[in-house]
Amino acid sequence: MKKRTVKAAGAGALALVISAAGLAGCGSQDDGVVTIEMVQYKPEAVDVFEELEQRFNETHDDIRLVIESPNDAMTILKTRFIREDYPDIVAIGGDINYSNFLDANLFMDISDFDGLADIKQAYLDMDKELEYVPMDGVYAVPYMANAAGVLYNREMFEQYGWNIPTTWDEFIALCEEIQAEGVQPLYFGYRDVWTCLAPWNAMAVDLAPSDVCYQVNAGETTFAENYREVADKQKQLLDYAQNDPFAFSYNDACTAFARGESAMYVIGSYAVPQIRSVNPDIDIDSFVFPASNDPEENILNSGNDLQLSVMANCENKEAAYEVLRFLLEDENVQYYVDDQSAVPCKKGEFELASMLDSMKPYIEEGRLADYQDHHYPAEMSVDAMIQTYLLDDSETALDDFMERFDTEWVRYNRDVIRKVEEYTQQHPDSE
Repeated sequence: MKKRTVKAAGAGALALVISAAGLAGCGSQDDGVVTIEMVQYKPEAVDVFEELEQRFNETHDDIRLVIESPNDAMTILKTRFIREDYPDIVAIGGDINYSNFLDANLFMDISDFDGLADIKQAYLDMDKELEYVPMDGVYAVPYMANAAGVLYNREMFEQYGWNIPTTWDEFIALCEEIQAEGVQPLYFGYRDVWTCLAPWNAMAVDLAPSDVCYQVNAGETTFAENYREVADKQKQLLDYAQNDPFAFSYNDACTAFARGESAMYVIGSYAVPQIRSVNPDIDIDSFVFPASNDPEENILNSGNDLQLSVMANCENKEAAYEVLRFLLEDENVQYYVDDQSAVPCKKGEFELASMLDSMKPYIEEGRLADYQDHHYPAEMSVDAMIQTYLLDDSETALDDFMERFDTEWVRYNRDVIRKVEEYTQQHPDSE
């Protein structure tokens, strides 16, 4: 690669609302060399970022990139923010943490970053939906996404001649057909409560609006009106699961699927490395969860797994932008994709992992929507609520769950609901 140079820019004009004075400086300079510090939150990608850091520093004379990959990075970041010890760039997921940091005015508006033109609109839209109230500007570069649906044993499907379902009825019929062959259709690791969100998210994108959380906050609807079918269908899946799925962990489920103990596993692409650690030779593909009986309504559950935000008080914006441009170079995007079996948010002809073969049309056409739980506050523990509901065999289980969801939402989102109410009062013509 040819070495490039970038002149360091002056101090950023944006000030943080959360603090009136004394903000620590970012992007320090030493002998004309600007140091840009980036903190990334993915422990499984440490080696990738070490390589990218080395590549950048070998090709730039006047910018030094330092990438930190601390354990429990989100806790570390929150502590640093409290201490006003800010990096220049953060690489985090597009979830509720991003919403909270954005709400605290921690991120720079990067609308003028030229690399945004290369990002798929669907992933940019996901970030807009993570805003508690509509904001002008762009505050993150979606970098990598993941995909969730149904992993399936391709060799087993070919052996029995099973077809990929495109509707809910076809999916249930497939489960029945698999059972009739004496094969376990599904395996779950519901002892780890977070795994209860995998089927939930994969079905919710088909059956509920992507902005349902905002609509609820605006008082336009309730979760009971939107999530009843999702909850009902998730419980139906238990008929095709192993005995007592609540006794098995995520690792147990990955191991069982790897050993051919089930034909399918409703989980995200992030589980593939764990599965292949047990059986490196397993032939895995995946398909979009067909929760609706209208194939046109079934879309891919894919979210911003990794996105890049420049801190609002970064003093060397142009140097930070050069880091972003470097990370978005095709060869660097492909390097990350290859290592992590990720889905690139950048437009282009990238080679995806084979276990995404059946999802490629949805990825290429942008027929996808974010994980619903990216909007849920952690304190609400929606995963545990779903587990409790799935364990409840009473006649009122579904009604009780829906009532609890709406009640708990108000309890843990009072400040956000008030913010949305104030916004709608000030912008009566907003949709």
